[in-house]
Amino acid sequence: MKTGPVKPAKAKSRKANLSELIRNPSNGFKFNIDSDPESLATSILNHLKYTLARHPNTATRRDWWLSTSMAVRDRIMERFIKTMDAHNEENTRRVYYLSLEYLMGRLLSNNLHSAGLFEATQRALASLGLSLEGLCREEVEMGLGNGGLGRLAACFLDSLATLDLPAIGYGIHYEFGLFRQEFVNGKQVEHPDNWLQFPNPWQVMRPEYATEVKIYGSVEDRFDNLGEGSPAWVGTKTILGVPWDLPICGYGAKTVNFLRLWESRASEEFDLAVFFEGGYVEAVREKAEGETISKVLYPNDKTESGKELRLVQQYFFVSCSLQDIIRRYRNLNAGWEAFPEKIALQLNDTHPAVAIPELMRLFVDIEHLEWDWAWQICRQVFSYTNHTLLPEALEKWSVPLFEKVIPRHLQIIYEINRRFLEEEVESKWPGDNRKKSELSIIEEGRPKQIRMAHLSVMTSHSVNGVAAMHTKLLKSRLFPSFDELYPGKFNNKTNGITPRRWLKACNPHLSELIDETIGSDWPTNLDKLRGLEKYADDSEFQQRFMGAKRRNKEELASIIAEYCHIEVSPDAIFDVQVKRLHEYKRQHLNLLHILALYRRLLHDPDFDMHPRVFIFAAKAAPGYDLAKTIIHAINAVGEIINRDPRIEGKIKVAFLPNYGVNLAERIIPAADVSEQISMAGKEASGTGNMKLALNGAVTIGTLDGANVEILEEAGEDNIFIFGKTVEEAEMLQKSGYNPFDYYYANDELRHAVDWLGSNHFTPEEPHALAPLRRNLLEGGDPFLVLADFEAYVDAQKEVDHAYGDKRRWARMAILNTARMGKFSTDRTIREYAEEVWRLKPLAVED
Repeated sequence: MKTGPVKPAKAKSRKANLSELIRNPSNGFKFNIDSDPESLATSILNHLKYTLARHPNTATRRDWWLSTSMAVRDRIMERFIKTMDAHNEENTRRVYYLSLEYLMGRLLSNNLHSAGLFEATQRALASLGLSLEGLCREEVEMGLGNGGLGRLAACFLDSLATLDLPAIGYGIHYEFGLFRQEFVNGKQVEHPDNWLQFPNPWQVMRPEYATEVKIYGSVEDRFDNLGEGSPAWVGTKTILGVPWDLPICGYGAKTVNFLRLWESRASEEFDLAVFFEGGYVEAVREKAEGETISKVLYPNDKTESGKELRLVQQYFFVSCSLQDIIRRYRNLNAGWEAFPEKIALQLNDTHPAVAIPELMRLFVDIEHLEWDWAWQICRQVFSYTNHTLLPEALEKWSVPLFEKVIPRHLQIIYEINRRFLEEEVESKWPGDNRKKSELSIIEEGRPKQIRMAHLSVMTSHSVNGVAAMHTKLLKSRLFPSFDELYPGKFNNKTNGITPRRWLKACNPHLSELIDETIGSDWPTNLDKLRGLEKYADDSEFQQRFMGAKRRNKEELASIIAEYCHIEVSPDAIFDVQVKRLHEYKRQHLNLLHILALYRRLLHDPDFDMHPRVFIFAAKAAPGYDLAKTIIHAINAVGEIINRDPRIEGKIKVAFLPNYGVNLAERIIPAADVSEQISMAGKEASGTGNMKLALNGAVTIGTLDGANVEILEEAGEDNIFIFGKTVEEAEMLQKSGYNPFDYYYANDELRHAVDWLGSNHFTPEEPHALAPLRRNLLEGGDPFLVLADFEAYVDAQKEVDHAYGDKRRWARMAILNTARMGKFSTDRTIREYAEEVWRLKPLAVED
């Protein structure tokens, strides 16, 4: 049985000496950089001159942003090196967070706040005749993520560092992000998101830790001299994974963890012999194929080649990551007994679930551990977070595809499944083949499918949902038999957001007011916002609070004018729905309400309503045709409404293109109303709802996801709840839901649906929006848009009435901000650390 090498005493002594040298500058190693404005200005100029080779007189704004970021990075790297030294010296337990995406946003402003350098850098740049705010906008958002899953991962990394918890994130270094969105004639058009077109100053390449990954090939039995056989994975293709590290600076900059991202390269980049023979294209073919793996975030998996690339991506990044984790472990430990004590592996949804058979392969095939011991270790180190209640979104891979890409892993999964069914399921339910079929990792059919969620649940020692409602439904509806088989394994960890980015950095007007009112330590203890409650009825504070909101609305109005060429008034209600475009999130329910209001105004010009700007931002997956039709519909309706003089500007519709973190940071602080209107039982949690409420927006929503807990925290007087509950929705669908019943029973709804499906809004493209009408009627309205329409319209009337009472609305907005303390990711991460990862803070000495 193979174990890791024992480190020589001499090597340990040398490392200890180096650590002492770094920690004690008096020994001759100066390890600090001054961070006063003058020193920062000098660093910025030095980077401009010596790193970028630019003169201040000819430097562009991008050059100044780069040199400023590099000066800040120098100071963060000082803490990073100290953090890594402390973690290695203590041989500490770490959590390794495996996620296919990280939606990081711009980093300069966030890092300045976290490192305590914001004011000093602002002054340094002012001395050079530059504006920090202007330079921050030069930063291109990193194309490493898409929606809430990736943004949550980024918030988690922030909290892990802020709480001094040893952690490393792992993902893919995508060359291109999801896509850059543009609207042409109201339709979404996708362009490459080439975020690496210009240098990124935050990442550090680590070629010395490059890792080889094998794919394809076949498995054959190899026999030793004693006739004992073992599987050998042969005829493989080798891909090289090259890591890039991104420092993650905790607030207060005591701990700086890192995110390691893997770039794929060919193991043989250039065939010189073929080149000399005239095969110029063939000579670099392998290089191009190798680089394809990390080329694009989420390839279109409607095609077989797209599915194959996505599976290769997932395996590539988990194999690189696990090999890296094992390398780090073996540098500090002999043998494998301590592995479960030093390693915690968190699966962020099922995308990294192939890590389970890969770790078994590394243990059994490479390190030659016995199967039972290897499996025991796996079940101790893995934990799994589920992010969806949609059965169709639970990841599955066809057995033939798995066999083609990673055949050895298919064998391992079959063996895991055999033992699971024969030893665990049979023991619990003797002779129950139906139960075995339900719980089996392999789903029978043509072709057979591998259920990655099943594999994750049965392997992991902890399985958590991301909101109380979500976890309840996981146990009762999605995985009831697993919950019965493993009592106590399922637990809840309600999602959160980092207040450092989503209030402190993105909303300086409100943050300054909060600092002045209750002190400045709330970013690391969000419950302190409760101190604002006693000012909720104070007229002067209300005016200042709503004054901050007004300034944010004025800034957003300028952005809308720039991007959408629409003039909107900050006096209007800013009604915001910003999130990924999906039917279950029901942007089309919002659209039907807009059409109903528009029709009322046309029939009654004196109809009493407060002017409202409906603000949308969302991307639809390139292959999701109906979602793209909804985008087209919103833009087409908005185009007509926005230029109709008859309604005197009482309604405006603005769909801001290319939604991402940067745009969210401008929209969310300006929102009055937060649209969280998904069908009950479909949204796992949501985090946009938390961000908007924290910034003083009042929620209109269903009892879905974290809305339930926002209701509990904010209070029923400070939120507008409508629509079918989970139980009511399920009962309606089981009893034979017929959307035509609602269509014919409500004249306003019927007119809106018919109007939408007509050619009125797309006269140059007849029937362009007809698929949306068909989905709502002949298509069965799968997400109960028509069933919830009347309740939604009634709730919107309440919103309009409440906004008319300025003191009442200000009180509601203030209390939403004051009562969102629960939704800090600091609270979420503490729960993971204590209850799942068994992770303790390790303070890094100054």
